[in-house]
Amino acid sequence: MSFWDSLLKIVTATGNALAGVVEAVRTLFEGDPETRRKVAFSVAMIALSAKMAKADGVVTEAEVSAFRDIFEFPADQAQNVARLYNLARQDVAGFEAYAEKMASLCSSCESNCPVLEDIIDGLFHIAKSDGAVHEKELAFLMRVAEIFHMDEAHFERIMARHVHDDGRDPYQVLGVSPKDDFAKIRKHYRVLVSENHPDMLVARGVPQEFYAIANDRMAALNAAYEAIERERRAA
Repeated sequence: MSFWDSLLKIVTATGNALAGVVEAVRTLFEGDPETRRKVAFSVAMIALSAKMAKADGVVTEAEVSAFRDIFEFPADQAQNVARLYNLARQDVAGFEAYAEKMASLCSSCESNCPVLEDIIDGLFHIAKSDGAVHEKELAFLMRVAEIFHMDEAHFERIMARHVHDDGRDPYQVLGVSPKDDFAKIRKHYRVLVSENHPDMLVARGVPQEFYAIANDRMAALNAAYEAIERERRAA
């Protein structure tokens, strides 16, 4: 069964309750963990994107467009995706309970889980689409990160890739210190590149449709490293 067939199955199996979607993820694909991870990740992104888009009180066209940027789906599946997106947007259930369920996507239950970081990254992409990450959206993201057991420093590194009103801090983006020598920074950068290669998303069960998340992240990491390299050469 293809990924899109699976998504259609989960949408069809649920009525108008978001809780039904969550439960369907757990039960419909119990014998197929790879498909279950992909469907679960997609449901998490669709639902949390829809709920965050309402965090500042209005769902803008820019936010909907940004959602489509990170979730590239075939034209013949648009109706199914829209159905789930609207279901999440209209559901009265709080996002916190839903985020707690989706935290189980990290099978190791470790802090700063890469799979959950992928979700936070995608949500930031949507939040900033209208030109700024608004206060209520940032509060939403911080709360989701807390539920995902993401520590403050790690969340701030993710935020630095997206929110930089006073200019992007390349050291914070890479998670290094200006006091570090360049050899150490280069080594750390190469580790980040390896960890965030699109192939690693495949290993984490992230659907190919979400590769824009990895591409945006890699662009931010590369830009940060190049900025530090230029700075060190000029010194």
